[in-house]
Amino acid sequence: MNRRLPVADGAAVRRRAVELIGEHKGAVAAVTAIQLLAALASVGIPRVLGSMVDLVAGAAGAEGAAAVSAAGRLQVLIAVVIALAIGNAALAGCGEYLARVLGERVFAELRERLVASVMHLPLSVVESAGTGDLLGRTGRDLESIRNVVQRGVSQILVIVLTLLTIVGAAVFTSPRLSPALILPLVAVLPAARWYLRHAVPAYRAMNAMWAEVDGVVAETADQAATVDAHGLGARRNRILDRAMIEVWSTEQYTLWLRVVLITALGLGSFAPVIAVVAWGAWLAGHGAVTLGAITTVALYAVQLRTPVSEMTFWIDSLQTAGAAMSRIVGVELVAPDREATSGAVTGRPPRVRGVSYAYLPGRDVLHEVDLELIPGERLAVVGPSGSGKSTLGRMLAGIHPPTRGRVVVDDGDGGVDLTALTEEALHREVALVTQEHHVFACSLADNLRLARTDAADAELERALRVVGAAEWVRGLSDGLDTRVGAGGVQLTPGQAQQVALARIVLMDPATLVLDEATSLLDPSAARSAERSLDAVLAGRTVVAIAHRLDTAAAADRVAVMIDGRIVELGPHAELLAADGEYARLWRAWAAH
Repeated sequence: MNRRLPVADGAAVRRRAVELIGEHKGAVAAVTAIQLLAALASVGIPRVLGSMVDLVAGAAGAEGAAAVSAAGRLQVLIAVVIALAIGNAALAGCGEYLARVLGERVFAELRERLVASVMHLPLSVVESAGTGDLLGRTGRDLESIRNVVQRGVSQILVIVLTLLTIVGAAVFTSPRLSPALILPLVAVLPAARWYLRHAVPAYRAMNAMWAEVDGVVAETADQAATVDAHGLGARRNRILDRAMIEVWSTEQYTLWLRVVLITALGLGSFAPVIAVVAWGAWLAGHGAVTLGAITTVALYAVQLRTPVSEMTFWIDSLQTAGAAMSRIVGVELVAPDREATSGAVTGRPPRVRGVSYAYLPGRDVLHEVDLELIPGERLAVVGPSGSGKSTLGRMLAGIHPPTRGRVVVDDGDGGVDLTALTEEALHREVALVTQEHHVFACSLADNLRLARTDAADAELERALRVVGAAEWVRGLSDGLDTRVGAGGVQLTPGQAQQVALARIVLMDPATLVLDEATSLLDPSAARSAERSLDAVLAGRTVVAIAHRLDTAAAADRVAVMIDGRIVELGPHAELLAADGEYARLWRAWAAH
């Protein structure tokens, strides 16, 4: 059963947003100041136009010097309007540029922080959460906030500052007229609050459902051969259909919420213009305001339509981004499953002492397992599917902390738990090599330095020679600097496996745990990879989780697991002579 990663609450999201802004407070202050000046220049234009109306109205019928003076003042006001328009455009452009730069930096830091958090997630948590949840957070959720962070910083600042300056300018121009502009805006607040109350949980649910869809698609695509071989296509389609129906239903609900918001804000954008004109006409009839004041406040009401209309989009985008942000911040809330207290490297193989492990509480898959490894030996762990072999391998590699018992390396003082080692020390002690290997979209050298960042080119070349990859690497156009993976040179499965093994050489662990490292390769590639693997295994303690018993026959000792317990342990020949569980497994395997 999948257990989704945690989702941060609103307070945690706000704290993270404040932290991000605080890290760039100088840039935020500069952008705010420039956008405020742009907004002041914008609201200054209606004020000057209103003065021009009053000037023309007052100069009606004037002659001689008065008319000339009025014409001169009118020309000055026209020049002021032009200057304000030019200033507004220049300031708005400068503010937009700085805001875009700020947004790119903030988004890059947010993305890097998420990747760092993901890289340090306990593997047990990742596995229990399922593929889709993590893919959704690092893909769709991160993309959901991209536009808000990159463009929203400037746009939201402009909207907020424009609204505040327009309202402030309206009150300053005519306190009697300004309520007609403000009250219609206040009237839409209940609708906006209703929308926010319902939209946040709806968007969170929708993002989680999209993560479910992503997981179904990714798992089906990754295991396409298995799906075809077992005729599971129809079943996987039904699972995807159910997930899509849930997403569609939630999408319809959020669309209805947006319709309500757009309707309310649409009324809020038109109502102030009508109210100002109507209320201004009544006040003008009683001599309470001038025609210029009505013109100015009416123009402010017209100016409000643009930010209020844009507000509809950004409020909705903010809710989507907020829901995505809560899931992204939630990744950082995952508690570590261990606490590193030692950086010592002993170079001795781990020992298993009374280890039990349960993926779900109360349902142990390992039961009081004891195992003493002999330095330099090759131990094969065999048993039926589901007997706990791979789980034991993960215990030996320090990936999962035991539910009960200990997996330790001898430090001369009672042993230190693998899960108490730092990551660097753990990787020097033991490494797990699985069926899965990945080539990242970067240079071959960078792919190898994932194992050891300080490795020199000569060390990389030596590691490639050890695994038999030196020849094809020399054939690459740029050697170690050749870009491989997506968008670069596509490596064959055998070459990709050699790259993975070269990383192991660079890590130089004392013990290797192999979980059928070549079982997914075609026979020719598997033979090549096994030759490379033999070179890597030389001089190390090896635990091989074996599904093919020819691996067991070549091992120094064989451990037989049945139902989460080691029931037999010894050399291949002795276990065959004992005619127990191993002998039965051997006969069943040989018969095929």
